[in-house]
Amino acid sequence: MPVLFDRLMKLKEMFNSKFGSIPKFYVRAPGRVNIIGEHIDYCGYSVLPMAVEQDMLIAVEPVETQTLQLANTNPLYPDFSTNANNIQIDKTKPLWHNYFLCGFKGIQEHFGLSNLTGMNCLVDGNIPPSSGLSSSSALVCCAGLVTVTVLGMNLSKVELAEICAKSERYIGTEGGGMDQSISFLAEEGTAKLIEFSPLRATDVKLPSGAVFVIANSCVEMNKAATSHFNIRVMECRLAAKLLAKYKGLQWDKILRLEEVQAKLGVSLEEMLGIVEDALHPEPYSPEEVCRYLVISLQELRTQVLSPNTQDVLIFKLYQRAKHVYSEAARVLQFKKICEEAPDNTVQLLGDLMNQSHVSCRDMYECSCPELDQLVDICRKFGAQGSRLTGAGWGGCTVSIVPADKLSSFLANVHEAYYQRSDRNLTFEKQSLFATKPGGGALVFLEA
Repeated sequence: MPVLFDRLMKLKEMFNSKFGSIPKFYVRAPGRVNIIGEHIDYCGYSVLPMAVEQDMLIAVEPVETQTLQLANTNPLYPDFSTNANNIQIDKTKPLWHNYFLCGFKGIQEHFGLSNLTGMNCLVDGNIPPSSGLSSSSALVCCAGLVTVTVLGMNLSKVELAEICAKSERYIGTEGGGMDQSISFLAEEGTAKLIEFSPLRATDVKLPSGAVFVIANSCVEMNKAATSHFNIRVMECRLAAKLLAKYKGLQWDKILRLEEVQAKLGVSLEEMLGIVEDALHPEPYSPEEVCRYLVISLQELRTQVLSPNTQDVLIFKLYQRAKHVYSEAARVLQFKKICEEAPDNTVQLLGDLMNQSHVSCRDMYECSCPELDQLVDICRKFGAQGSRLTGAGWGGCTVSIVPADKLSSFLANVHEAYYQRSDRNLTFEKQSLFATKPGGGALVFLEA
């Protein structure tokens, strides 16, 4: 905590020089690393993340006016002010302050409030942006907790997570809720199995003989700025509808791949068999989807596709469904191995992480050459398993490394990936580090 205390003191000083007053309280929300379970939360399946020590901090002072003033300690992020009762979020531009506005507006709408007081907020974050460690969701969660605290309202951590997951959609990201859930429900010293509908979190004790290491590929990917992410969400939705139709279910009511499995009452392995029977590996055109579902192109565009996926020309439904059902099974296997703790636990967990990366790369196509290279380097220098984490298309890898190999692993990966390229210019301590499970979101009152 000494580092956090120092940051709070520095933030207090900067707040005072910015606004000419002292903050009333501070809010912290952590980033996260998803150990296994990529791109399956929005399909209804459990994931296995842990909070990292890096976080978003906000210093807050409620004011008498209705002006919401936002500033950031990072000069790259310009100041912003608006009327607290007229929040406009521009989906076309994922600017930093829009993520704060998502959390603020989510709480405002949840309680149906129309006459909100303003506040002065100074934001400080040490989660690398667009790295797949959930800096944007941490800011949404932080803002939600700030708003609840200013209003003096009471919400459970689960309620806060659900509101913040919904409210991030104001910026156009169709996520599944993992990032917000772990930011609120995390506990120091344990990873969590996060399950949805209803939202709940179960402790998963990670093996003591291994360390999880995060390595940043230095390729930035912003979920809200790219259509890749939302196209995958839509491909999973279409795959669920075609599988439901194939099995005689009411397909128009189905949105997620997990719902198909639940309605059929079969195992994940059986679902993989159904995918083989029902879907073909060749990409589907919108016309073929329409023929299969017996709907018009107009109905597909207006009733099924989201606004930002209406012009997509091909959908890879077989590949996306195969990834989701196999990845969902890997999450459950990972938890089971952690619980049973056989002698070769680290090797078995590493194998699952490696399989996850192959599936993300080949079936979900959310990797990139730099991530693949970094994963190979991590495995070469002692990681038992390594995979992309976060949405992909850039960002970070997570590797499971035997504790006794950690120092040589860090030195070798640094030399092989960062020093042998111009990435050394962007390399910071934040680019390659061992992490342990951190705690969840908190409010600190000014003494």
